[in-house]
Order: sequence, then C-alpha cells, then structure tokens
Amino acid sequence: QVQLVESGGGLVQPGGSLRLSCAASGSSFRLYAMGWYRQAPGKQRELVAAIRSSGTTNYADFVKGRFTISRDNAKKSLYLQMNSLKPEDTAGYYCSARFNNADYWGQGTQVIVSS
Repeated sequence: QVQLVESGGGLVQPGGSLRLSCAASGSSFRLYAMGWYRQAPGKQRELVAAIRSSGTTNYADFVKGRFTISRDNAKKSLYLQMNSLKPEDTAGYYCSARFNNADYWGQGTQVIVSS
C-alpha cells in the first residue's frame, strides 16, 4: 500500500507561482512512476505532468514551459513547480503513483488562481 499526501496549494494571483509537494510512503519510492493530475469543477481529471523512475518527464501541452515536475527519491517526495499561473489552472491537484500495476492517489490540494 502506498500513501500519498499533497501540500502546497493555495490562493495565488495570475502570473504568480506555487510549489506543490507530495510525500509518499513505502520503501520502493524510487521505483514508482509518479504524476500530477488536476480536476476542475465540472471537468474530468487530466494529466498535468509525469515522471518515471528513470527521471524521464512528460507534460501536458497546456503547462509546457510553465510547470516543472521533479522528484527526490531520498526524501520520497514529488514536486510540481508552477510558474506563470493562469486562472484556468484553478483546480484540485492530485499526486499519483503507479507501482506493481496498481495506481494510488492522494487526497488532493486546491489551487486557486485569482486576482
């Protein structure tokens, strides 16, 4: 069982920045494929960014050049640096892990981009 706990969400003005963190449990974190997803009210959950155990990353087109995903295996943590935030980035952001063909989710952290 993998437990994930997100933090770092909040209210930010357009153009601002936030850094989300996800703390994971388990002794095999370095083997997890990790990702950040988001879900806005009335919309489906969508992939924001992902990072494999190898460190390979991929991003949704709508965040390329603005968001950066990273991981610290020693700290068993996943991060999402979000810059140049837009009102349309407002959503619940969820950390995910895939390990041994099972998917795990955190409870989410809310990001609101508004002036």
